[in-house]
Parts: sequence; structure tokens; C-alpha cells
Amino acid sequence: MVDHVTAEAADIVKSSEFGAREPRATWQRWLLIGIAVAWSLFQIYASYFGTLNPQKIGSIHLAFGFALAFLAYPRKSGPKDRIPWYDWILAIASVVAALYILVDYYNLTAVQGGVPIPRDVWFGTALIALLAIAASRIVGFALPIIAAVVVLYAATGPAGIIPLTPPDIIYLHNGYSWSQIVQQLFITTEGIWGTPIQVSATFVFLFVLFGALLEKAGAGQYFVDLAYSGLGTFRGGPAKAAVVASLLTGVISGSSTANVVTTGTFTIPLMKRVGYPAVKAGATEVAASVNGQLMPPIMGAAAFIMATFLNIPYSQLVIYALVPAVLTYLGLLFVVHLEALKLDLKGLPRAELPAFGPTFIKGVHYLIPVAFLLYELMWVKLTPERSALNATFALIVLILIQETYNGWRRHGNVGAGLWHGVKEVFGGLELGARNMTTIAIATAAAGIIVGMVTMTNLGYGLTQVLGALSGGHVWIVLILSALTSLIMGIGLPTTANYIVMAALVAPVIATLSSAAGMVVPLVAIHLFVFYFGILADDTPPVGLAAYAAAAISRADPIATGVQGFIYDMRTAILPFMFFFNPQLLLIDVGSWYNAAWVILTALIGMLAFVSATQGYLLTRMRWYERVVMLVSALLMLKPGGLSDLGGIGLLMVVIAYHRWRSQSGPSAPAPQSARG
Repeated sequence: MVDHVTAEAADIVKSSEFGAREPRATWQRWLLIGIAVAWSLFQIYASYFGTLNPQKIGSIHLAFGFALAFLAYPRKSGPKDRIPWYDWILAIASVVAALYILVDYYNLTAVQGGVPIPRDVWFGTALIALLAIAASRIVGFALPIIAAVVVLYAATGPAGIIPLTPPDIIYLHNGYSWSQIVQQLFITTEGIWGTPIQVSATFVFLFVLFGALLEKAGAGQYFVDLAYSGLGTFRGGPAKAAVVASLLTGVISGSSTANVVTTGTFTIPLMKRVGYPAVKAGATEVAASVNGQLMPPIMGAAAFIMATFLNIPYSQLVIYALVPAVLTYLGLLFVVHLEALKLDLKGLPRAELPAFGPTFIKGVHYLIPVAFLLYELMWVKLTPERSALNATFALIVLILIQETYNGWRRHGNVGAGLWHGVKEVFGGLELGARNMTTIAIATAAAGIIVGMVTMTNLGYGLTQVLGALSGGHVWIVLILSALTSLIMGIGLPTTANYIVMAALVAPVIATLSSAAGMVVPLVAIHLFVFYFGILADDTPPVGLAAYAAAAISRADPIATGVQGFIYDMRTAILPFMFFFNPQLLLIDVGSWYNAAWVILTALIGMLAFVSATQGYLLTRMRWYERVVMLVSALLMLKPGGLSDLGGIGLLMVVIAYHRWRSQSGPSAPAPQSARG
């Protein structure tokens, strides 16, 4: 049963992350492997020598992405055991269209000066159409539909779409010709070849490749074992171990769904064993895995694009994002602790767990490339691309040494061990490229939206609309933006969701908050939409991470997603915290003790919010106690001595009241059905 469950969850990852097609024909399987490995080798070559300009690299990058998108990802009703004739045609046509810029680059730039001729328009149109088909196949129909709407907006002008709109509410333009639109999207670097795909084609690929190689080396299993050896004996220990294991795995993985399967295969059955209901076991893993994209140093593709949008070093963004990421995981540990108290759960016997010391020593070498990456990124101040490249080289050497040693120790055969290491490296090259297919297609398609927003000044129109809807109140703007991000995230992957929100909504928040007299750093605004884009990963009814966890726990995926979102509500309050208190991002914190106070009050506010949503602190809460705890958390949202002290004071009152209630009589026991 466990093997069947694991296979079902793995199938979800396979279909969503790197394609579900497994051709029967040996040559077709080897072709897919060859394309993936060649893609990784090209990216390493391009990064190491740095001789190609970003537009040319983006062209080749997208060509590889197209090839895998049509050959490895079948249509929903298409065959999975072979590559049909129409996918061959789509793959060849899309690769040719993507490489057109590379082949004709000199004429387009030096001879034509960026002005398209009819042939350019035809190729550009073909690329846009093929990109829409690939995106709909890989990431669903939401992204192509949004792209089509903004292209229609650019082609007709809002007067042609919504002629009754008052001109003082939305920005009007007369529409652009199709040739102008193709020029913007296909020839300039403001559209498909813009910042998103340039970032995807440089350091995003290398970080994803680094994570894939680290997984192939065995680091994922090591992190799970390490978490269990340290936390398994505590009350509700398997759930706490799941949180820490997902945090560690999230450091090397930018995928929520893959994180669920990597750690959940081990953690969810053990959570059920100690008494967690199936839904809550799966939801705990979902919440922990989704938040893995928030944890530096590898925060998923969207974080690298954010650093480029903001024109700040990625190492600086890591510092900004560190405290909120730690706070959200501490909050989740408190969630699972309160669940264990409510369900009266115990930990696992120490005899059933590996000893911490030997477990740590056994895989400590996996920390070497991670430490090396951080050293180059944070201390040497190399670019993210060069840091990831150097760390990848170090990791390849480590894999070869590890497998050579294992071959000698287990079989006395150094050559066999070295050969196995070479195969593991090539397996990592394949896995890294497969994992990048979705990102490459999504960033290119999102570039259409960015290009049209830039061309039409659509952001100004949205500012007018949201300003009118909110009456200029920043709170309402933030809530509307959060809801928009969550709704869009139902149909968009995290990276595309962030790009769309950064292009459309982040400037609106910046403009309206400035008009309200607030000084909010731009990084706080971008992290705000980034956080809610990630939370959409477990938002029903889609939430692939919830489906993967439910496949392992044998629970209802919708119920798992709902429960996971309830657990993640503590993460939803964090963006409001650092929006109103940018010191939480370590911006202008002043002295160390002021920074410590800011972090401490944010943590206390987080714990108060968790208690209110869970309905438990020292004992079960009554409705009015939950209201008091919510007020306590809200008082610590915004910085200020009196509001912070007021929030802490209310928390102390509830704690004292709970102590009195505990001494007066026992709380009602947990219902039997809740004990799993």
C-alpha cells in the first residue's frame, strides 16, 4: 500500500513538475534524456564563458523548454507512452520560432534597427501562439487567458473593450497595430525576452540544477533523518520533524509539490501513527512544504526575478527575507504543538529513531556545498549566477567522491563506484532541466503580460480603479491585492503569479501607499505579493501540493487543502507585519536591541494569532478569548511601544486566565474522533 501511495503522489509531481510522458520506444526515452542533459550542459557552458548576450541565451533557453514542453508533457487526453505526430510538429515549429532571434539577430538589430519586416511578424506571431499552447499544456489556461486579455487590451484600446468606462477611472489609448505588438513582445527585451526569462536562463537554472544534484546526492533523505533523530521523541514529534525536514528540503528545492513528496512519504505515515488524523497529517506537510519557497538561500525562481526587478543584489534580498521566513516556520511549529496538545499526542520511542550524533555525522558532507554557496553569495559577494555555478562544480566533485568511496567500501570496486557517480551526475543534469521546463515556459508567457503593461501603461489604469474602489485606504488596497494574488495563484504557478502581480499590482500599492503618506520600501511591497502567491499553492480547489499530500495520507484533497490553508493563515499575517513594520526585514533597524525587540514582538504577535486560529493556548479557548488573542496579534502588527505593550499585556491576561481555569478544573477532553 505504501509503495502504491508513494507512486500515486510521485505521479502528481511527475505530471506537474517534469512531464508525465514515458515513451515505450527506447530511442524516444533517450531523446528526452539527451535534450534535458544537453540543456543543463548548455546553461553551464553559457554561464562559465559568458560570451552570449542575454537575448541569445534566452532564445536557446526557450527552445530547450519548448522541446521538453511538447515532447515530455502530453495533452490531457494525449498518449503518455509515445510522442504523437502533432507534438513532433509543435516541438519543431516552436524550436524554430524561438531560435529565429538567434539566427537573424544581426539583421534585426544592426540592419533593421529593431523595426520588424513581414517575415519577423509572421515568426513572432507563431512564437506567441506556440507559447500560449505550451503554457496552457504545462501551467493551465489561466496564464494564456490573462496574456490574451492584455494583448487584446493593447490591440483595441479600452474604449474598444469597455466604451462606457469614464476616462478619469482608467487610462485610455487608441490601440496599437499588430506589428507594433509583435515588435514589443518578440524583438525588444521588454516582452518575451525580458527580465523574467533572462533571469530564468541564467541564475535560476543554475540554482534549480544545484538543488537537483543535491537531491540526487541523497541530501533530501539526510534532512528527513536528521529532523526525526532530533525531534521525533517530542510531543507530536513526527509533525515537528516534518516541519523541520520540509524547511531543510525547501532550502534546496523551489517546488512545493516536490517537497511534499520528498519529505511527506516518510513524515505523513508517522504522523498518522502517533495519532494525527489523515487530513491534518497531510495538511501539516502541505503547510511546511509550501513555505519552503520562503526560506533562503534558494527561494524559488520568483525570488531571483524579484531581485532583478528591484535592482538589488540577491544576497541582500536573502537578508531581507530571512527573519519572516524563520518566523513563519516557528509559527508552524507552534501550530503542530498546539494540535498535539489538543489531540493529546505523544512522540515516538527513542529506540525507534536513529541517534542524532551518528545521523548528523553520516551526511554532514551534504552541508559543504550549501555552506560554500552561502560563502560565495554572502561573503565573497559573487553574483548569484557565479556562486551557483561554483557550488554546482563543488557538488559534482562531492558526488563523484562519495560514490567512489561507497563503491570501494561496499564492493571493493572503485571503478564501479566512480561510474555510478557519473550516472548520478547525469541524472541530476536531467532532473534539473526537467524541473526548469515549467519555469522557462511560465516566465516567457508572463513576459507577454509585462510587455503589454509597459506598452499600454496599464498599471496607471489599475491604480485609478483600485484607488476608486478602496477610497485611498491602504488596508483595503492590501486586502484586495492579497485576494487577487490568491485567486490568480489558483491557476498560475508561483513564478508567473509573482511576475503578473509585480507588473500589475505592486506599482499600485506603491503609488497609493505613497499618496497616503506612508514610506514603504519597495522590497516590502514585492515580498507582500510574493508571499500571497506562494500561499496560493495550497489554496483549494487546485493546490497541487494538497493533492500530493492527500495521495500519501489517503485523505480528501480538498479537505487537506482547506486545513493546510488554515495552518498557513499564520503566514498570511506576516506580509501585513513587514508592510507596516519594514524593520522586520532588517531595514533601518538601528541598534541590535531594537532589532531584537522588533523580532520578539513580531514572534509574540505571530504566536498570539496562531493561538486564536487554533483555539488553544494552555487549554481550549472560548470565543471571547480568541477575540482577545486576535486583538493582541493585531496590536503588534504595526510598530509602536504602546501598541506592542498592549498586545503583550492582552496575551499575558489570557495566559493568567488559562492558568486559573486549569487550576479550577480540567478542560474538556478532546473528542474521541479527533484522536485519529
